[in-house]
This record gives sequence, structure tokens and C-alpha cells, in this order.
Amino acid sequence: MQLDYAQLAALAAILRTGSFDGAASELGITQSAVSQRLKALEDRAGTPLVLRGQPCTGTQTGRRLAAHLDQVGMLEGALARDLNALTPRTARLRIAVTADSLAIWFLHAIAAVPDLLFDLVVDDQNFSADWLRRGEVVAAVTAHEAPVAGCDSLALGHLDYVASASPAYMARWFPDGVTPQSIARAPMLIFDPKDQLQHHWMRTHVGTAPTPPSHRLPSSQGFVDACLLGLGWGMNPAPLIKPQLDSGALVPILPNAPHSTPLYWQSTRLLRPALAPLTQAVKRTARATLRA
Repeated sequence: MQLDYAQLAALAAILRTGSFDGAASELGITQSAVSQRLKALEDRAGTPLVLRGQPCTGTQTGRRLAAHLDQVGMLEGALARDLNALTPRTARLRIAVTADSLAIWFLHAIAAVPDLLFDLVVDDQNFSADWLRRGEVVAAVTAHEAPVAGCDSLALGHLDYVASASPAYMARWFPDGVTPQSIARAPMLIFDPKDQLQHHWMRTHVGTAPTPPSHRLPSSQGFVDACLLGLGWGMNPAPLIKPQLDSGALVPILPNAPHSTPLYWQSTRLLRPALAPLTQAVKRTARATLRA
């Protein structure tokens, strides 16, 4: 279908601000005009694009169309740079990134390209590539090496994890060491329902993968703090807890039992020239932080 970019801009502004009022304020038009543009775009698309609520969110088609507008903005921005006629940025790069990467190194990468705007989506490394497959992001930090259709894949390195807890927690729950019986009873930390790192580690190093009582805690730094407080054991990124490991505030629950996750940068091939400065910053920062 032929796209009307004023209508797309209204859709993107609604999803960005979460409301029709916010979109009207951002675009400098009336709320009625925003509603009319959205209705015309939904009529053209033949499907709802926005789920009304507090905040408003996009349907799958709505999110895909909004992402298309940002991709067009990126291409226009690259053309403007080539013509030495930069205009103020309005497009945001939507990127799927893992929570641990965001906590450890990714912010340093995007800080190296301050002339770009970002809309970061946090998801598990085993699922972040799905955002690319749906066309909702232009790039992703993922555990999948095989390129998504239409994307480039770049190896970044390995993020090492340590199954760790406080000494007091170890004394309480593992007085006789980590066994299949004790680990089945000991409270652990999980990030969200997608988080399987703990189970992979138990299966590899303990020979079983029970379902212990668990705290759900969707925060990388929250994992560290919860372990320090003795709430549970968790798979903590080694770079994030190096000070605590060095001081003894946290200890591995089993010696010499790491877990390593390879990470890759996948990005839309169509936008390769426009994304080149970001890709170089991601590559440089990741390789200074992650294990090769």
C-alpha cells in the first residue's frame, strides 16, 4: 500500500508518547488531527494499529509501521550527512538489547554516537532476534549467530556468568555443598519467565535442573543487590560483580563452574551505511568488555 508519512508520523508519535494528547503536542497539531490521521492510516491498512489505553500501545502491524518511519528517517539522515546539510534528528533507532549488556557496556557504545536518538527494547538474548524478524527494530544484541533475513551478523564476544551468592547464604542453604537435593530447596533469582540461564547452569554443573523456589527480579543490578542481601543465588555477569568477587562479598556457589553466552550484533542490511558509526561503536565497546 502507498504510505502517507504525515499519517505515519501521527502513529509513531502516539506510540512514542503513549497518548493522543502527547502526540498532538509533539507534532504541533490538534488531537482531532492526530485522530483523523490515525483513522485514515488504519482504514488504509485495513487493521487496527493502536491499542487504546493508559498508555496507548501499538498492535504488531502498528509497531512495524512506526519502525518503518524511523528507518526512513535514518536513511534521510544519512543522505543529509552526505550532502553536508544535517537537519535536527527526529528518527529514533529502535534496538533490542539484553538487560545485562545494557547494564555493563551498551550505554557506553551508544554514548559514542551522540548525534543519534535511541528507543531501547530490553529482552532476553535468546529472544531479541525475534524483534528483528518482526521488523520492529533495526538492530539487536542477540545470542543467535545465524543472520536474520536481511540482516548482517557480527560476533561481539562472550559474556561470562558466575552462579554466585553471599557467604551467609551459602552457609545457610549449602552447608554440605551444592547437591541435587540442596539446590532444589535453595531460593534462586530469575530475571523473567524467559530466563533459563540458571536451569542451563544446573543441568551442566549439577546434573539436574529442578525448579527451586525463586524470586522474579527484572534488573541486572537488582540481581547483584539481592544476592548480597542473601535473598537467593543467581547467574550474575562476571564483569558486573568483579568487585564483589574480589572482596568476597559474593562467592561462586561452585568453584570453576562458569557459564558463557556468545553475543552477536545483528543489524538491518538496508541501513548498513547509516548504522555504520553505531556498529563500529558497538564492536569497539563490546570487544573491550567481553571475552573473545
